[in-house]
Amino acid sequence: MTTQSQHVAAAHTPDEVEMQIRGLMMDPVTNMPIIVLKDVAGDAVLPIWVGIFEANAIALELEKTATPRPMTHDLMQNMARNLNAEVRKVVVSELRDDTFYAVIWLDHAGETVAMDARPSDAIALALRWDCPIYVNREVLESSRQSATGAQTINAEEMRRWLENLNDDEMGRYKM
Repeated sequence: MTTQSQHVAAAHTPDEVEMQIRGLMMDPVTNMPIIVLKDVAGDAVLPIWVGIFEANAIALELEKTATPRPMTHDLMQNMARNLNAEVRKVVVSELRDDTFYAVIWLDHAGETVAMDARPSDAIALALRWDCPIYVNREVLESSRQSATGAQTINAEEMRRWLENLNDDEMGRYKM
């Protein structure tokens, strides 16, 4: 895990678009979970395919389901709290070779710390800390452009389909 100290505030920048979870569903083709993020101030949609365990961690928190013992992301939250750190925001920061990257921004002892993370883990932590989720504008543009390529026409069709789903079709976080 990479960490680096930053002396810049973890406040959101103009390059970041605030997103919210629109839904959590199963991809009917690959049978893999998809987190669907939606721009809070617009209509941009970003689907991110994730692992089943990470999707489960997100679903448990979305549904406020208590577990008898701390799950991994609960443990991470407890560790940060006990070390006097606080997660301020998460940013899906990069799309490289069809893989999304994220950064978790923490405050610790008056210093801002940026930690590299998978988007699914970052989102699971953001939900537990009730902090904002952002996506870099370049990531939104890159995901749109890659979806318009000749080899990924199905991704663009899926994006249009996701944008037009109503709450019943989205499943409200059911998997």
